[in-house]
Amino acid sequence: MDEDSKPLLGSVQFLLALSFRPFHVEPRNIVGDDPQERVSAEAAALSSRVHYYGRLTASSDPLLVPPDHVIPSPEDIYIYSPLGTAFKVRGGDSTAKNPSIVTIFAIWNTMMGTSILSMPWGIKQAGFTLGIIIIVLMGLLTLYCCYRVLKSTNSVIFPLFLVFSLVSLIGAMVVYWVLMSNFLFNTGKFIYNYVHNVNTSDTFGTNGTDRVICPYPNLDPDGDSSTLQYYVSENGTGPVFDRWWSKTHTIPFYLIILLLPLLNFRSASFFARFTFLGTLSVVYLIFLVTYKAIRLGFHLDFHWFDSSTFFLPEFRSLFPQLSGVLTLAFFIHNCIITLMKSNKHQENNVRDLSLAYLLVGLTYLYVGVLIFAAFPSPPLSKDCIEPNFLDNFPSSDVLVFVARTGLLFQMTTVYPLLGYLVRVQLMGQLFGDHYPGFLHVFILNIVVVGTGVLMARFYPNIGSISRYSGAICGLALVFVLPSLIHMVSLKRRGELRWPSAVFHSFLVLLGVANLFGQFFM
Repeated sequence: MDEDSKPLLGSVQFLLALSFRPFHVEPRNIVGDDPQERVSAEAAALSSRVHYYGRLTASSDPLLVPPDHVIPSPEDIYIYSPLGTAFKVRGGDSTAKNPSIVTIFAIWNTMMGTSILSMPWGIKQAGFTLGIIIIVLMGLLTLYCCYRVLKSTNSVIFPLFLVFSLVSLIGAMVVYWVLMSNFLFNTGKFIYNYVHNVNTSDTFGTNGTDRVICPYPNLDPDGDSSTLQYYVSENGTGPVFDRWWSKTHTIPFYLIILLLPLLNFRSASFFARFTFLGTLSVVYLIFLVTYKAIRLGFHLDFHWFDSSTFFLPEFRSLFPQLSGVLTLAFFIHNCIITLMKSNKHQENNVRDLSLAYLLVGLTYLYVGVLIFAAFPSPPLSKDCIEPNFLDNFPSSDVLVFVARTGLLFQMTTVYPLLGYLVRVQLMGQLFGDHYPGFLHVFILNIVVVGTGVLMARFYPNIGSISRYSGAICGLALVFVLPSLIHMVSLKRRGELRWPSAVFHSFLVLLGVANLFGQFFM
């Protein structure tokens, strides 16, 4: 078995192999429960001793294996994260371990995010048949790259890891801000209409109890996209309400009052208690999609390469937009080692990771395919499917109102957690402390929040935001670095063969093409 399949802390030989990465870490890179935690002088001394033995002989030579008193005690052992920080191992072998089923659903819950709302739109952009194929292929490719991360023992940290991880986090925060503005607007509109007994009627949509609307209908099907207009009016509730309760003009700024103070909390432990809401939200979305599909029925008509008034080709040139969204949707590569180290049966890590990816892929396919197939065409065109498929249902829909309200509350609790991760990574590298001072943290939060406000005001398209951030961070963390590290590891051992080199080079080129495709397709 190759070297990058050995467990992270499986043997003394692994410690010796890290001749340039001691287990002793600079204090500013320690992540623990106590913000003042520091590495002891004894740990630093033990680090030097291990390095001494490592330079005397190869790690495979048993003659000069360090004696027991040289090996650090459990409280002085640290696990490296992909971002250059180190996490202290708590409790040694007595650390609680999770069964495989818990690990699988933990990965599923972590990977499930806002991208699920864009799956029907992504399938629309690629075409129904090609969209299904791309979801399957991207799931397999990202699974393999995640497998390479899980099996790699190479702990050389690239600055790019930090940069691209921040891109993915800030991109997610921007998407959250756009969605929270959307959900707050529709929730407030539903409550206002209910309290004041206002009966609004969207001007372009289907009739009946399960109405579906087209916010941006193409009024000239034979023309170009310049004829697209915002046809569904936000009016009908009164000019004063509409002036102060606008999805893009006022709501993004109202959220600052709520969320900016939460970002300045020193610890995010309070918000971590609400992470279970993510699972409830996904389960409810699956129920909602199933119910709507049953009520609406399926509306499919296959046109392989030519579009019609109500239907789209099965293969479209806009498919890179779906691959960009999927890169972010299947992204868990920067925390998979942390999730897997708590698995009770480490020998099942590959199986459990594969099952988790299968579950995630089936969830995305279920939501994307059902919404696309059930979208009523005719009378509406499939091209009306929005980047957030909930926007295709009127604000008066009670079941959709429940979904929006639940997602709004869940995102309100997750957003500070994302901000905390950005702060820990960036401030820890720049200042050696994840909370160097209120002014530093406040300025960082202003920049992050300001980015979200600007996007929600001028470009509230979560599909495009997701695909750009997914393609950018995926270039390094999903495709390039795992492949390069694996090839370098094989090269050093003299085991690199041309089929492996060709395949992993292809993955690198695929990541580059995925990024460039977002700008030219």
